[in-house]
Amino acid sequence: MDISSNDNATAAAERALSALAENAEDGAALDTLAGSDVLVPVPDDADDEAAGDPTVVALPVIEQPDGEPLVPVFTSELRMAELLPSVSRYRLVPLGMLAAQWPSSDVSLSIDASAPHGLTLSSQGVRTLLVRPHA
Repeated sequence: MDISSNDNATAAAERALSALAENAEDGAALDTLAGSDVLVPVPDDADDEAAGDPTVVALPVIEQPDGEPLVPVFTSELRMAELLPSVSRYRLVPLGMLAAQWPSSDVSLSIDASAPHGLTLSSQGVRTLLVRPHA
């Protein structure tokens, strides 16, 4: 059975998330995660022109029960479908690039929220943990 490079990348990202659940300061796991691509759902209210522009990523902000804003991203279509089955469009974005351009406002990031290895980071955590120096 052949495993595609995308499946390998998804598995690596999920292993990194599991490692971070055990040790939030695991540098190798943070590097792997920051170098991974994630699926960013395209908000329903995004127009077709913006959705098709590769230079624009509209963040799908969800309000948590406590009122705090959260952006969900996913390591695979399966993980996304578990939490947001109605999503019909998404963008594949390098997580490190997304983190480098994270809004300065208090918006959290949730990676694979429905999975046992899910990780939620505060706005500051996104910028300090996932913006990795280039080797």
